[in-house]
Amino acid sequence: MSANVSIAFTLNGVAVRATVPAHQSALEMLRDELHLTGTKYGCGEGECGACTINVDGSSANSCLLFAADCDGRDVVTIEGLADDKLTERLKQSFVTHGAVQCGFCTPGLVMQARHMLDKNPHPGHDEIKRGIEGNLCRCTGYKKVIEAIAEAGEASNLEDAR
Repeated sequence: MSANVSIAFTLNGVAVRATVPAHQSALEMLRDELHLTGTKYGCGEGECGACTINVDGSSANSCLLFAADCDGRDVVTIEGLADDKLTERLKQSFVTHGAVQCGFCTPGLVMQARHMLDKNPHPGHDEIKRGIEGNLCRCTGYKKVIEAIAEAGEASNLEDAR
């Protein structure tokens, strides 16, 4: 049996305290303990990106991160981006370009795209391709996803010009 660990961290802008098993992944904590199911379980091996979250400003596969490693950190899930202008542009662009089909990969792709656009608001095609290479999509292929992210970046270009 594993020992429990008490942790405190910021989750989507809110201070959270939790007691979690030392072996529990951040993904399990988010979904099973904190009931934030937007972060998806895909492969459990850090290969698919369905569980992408943001930790202290960097993308992370929550399936590879222990819940205890969230202690003292700033964690953002897809739910934490719900009322965000750039995320709304991304989501609309994903719909417009048909980059959402079954939707399982969408939260992870939006999290990764948002992280990428935060670092570079106007990425080129190759930068987008490289930026999402850790996120798998079985339905759409990547052309539509890349187009959607590029359009969201272009929309921010228009906003910057105003």
